[in-house]
Amino acid sequence: MSTETQKQQARACFENLRDDICTAFEAIENDYEGPKHSDKAAGTFEYTSWKRNDDRVENPGGGTMGVMKGRVFEKVGVNISTVHGIFSDEFRARIPGTEESAEFWASGISLVAHMQSPFVPPVHMNLRHISTRGKSWFGGGADLNPITENKDDTNAFHDALKKACDKHDPDYYETYKKACDDYFFIPHRNEHRGVGGILVDYHDKKSFHEDLAFIQDIGNAFLDIYPRIVRTHMNKDWNDQDRYTQLVKRGRYVEFNLLYDRGTTFGLKTGGNTDAILMSMPPEVIWE
Repeated sequence: MSTETQKQQARACFENLRDDICTAFEAIENDYEGPKHSDKAAGTFEYTSWKRNDDRVENPGGGTMGVMKGRVFEKVGVNISTVHGIFSDEFRARIPGTEESAEFWASGISLVAHMQSPFVPPVHMNLRHISTRGKSWFGGGADLNPITENKDDTNAFHDALKKACDKHDPDYYETYKKACDDYFFIPHRNEHRGVGGILVDYHDKKSFHEDLAFIQDIGNAFLDIYPRIVRTHMNKDWNDQDRYTQLVKRGRYVEFNLLYDRGTTFGLKTGGNTDAILMSMPPEVIWE
């Protein structure tokens, strides 16, 4: 399991990344010059703290939801949490390192952005560190979910993540890209949720500090590339048909998150904040 110092280092990494991302997203809101919603004020993040309820442990922790609704970001949530607790018997069986104890500690950042413009791709990113009595590891990743794929965006997004992976191991990118492609698939629709990215789980390949550096580089790659993609498209005009296509596509996102997403299950099974867990839901959606 991780030491207390290591836990606090991971926590600080996620909290600092949250601050940097929110600053970058608010700058995008301020710089918007497009024809839609130009009469609206630039969005800013509103933060809500929450505490986890668990009488079985001391200091069960909690987190902070950051939500912004603006001119570019129809709804974006950037949440951080650090929690401590005991897995249920049913959920414990799925988690490594719980043979002697069901106790766990987890810290992470989770981000989902749904955009006003159908030409700006929605995105999901999360990074986490989990420690049980017998094992600790990192996980997370990022994936792009355009309404209609733009090859330049797809290539730029993947190139940024590949460079982050290649700094640490030449095998990481292909391994974690495949994991992402396999995971973000909607079986009942027989389609992928988006154009992928990377998905890291149970990552304890090297030392704690080397693995933490890898996770930090994923976060920094996201912070660099995604705002650039947003700025490329955010000022373009769109019409009602573009919006309709966007809302239908969002339905796929909802279906995946509620039916298949392990992060949603983990949060609900470990007593997380329901509003924070379901922050990923878009503000408006259509099914046909």
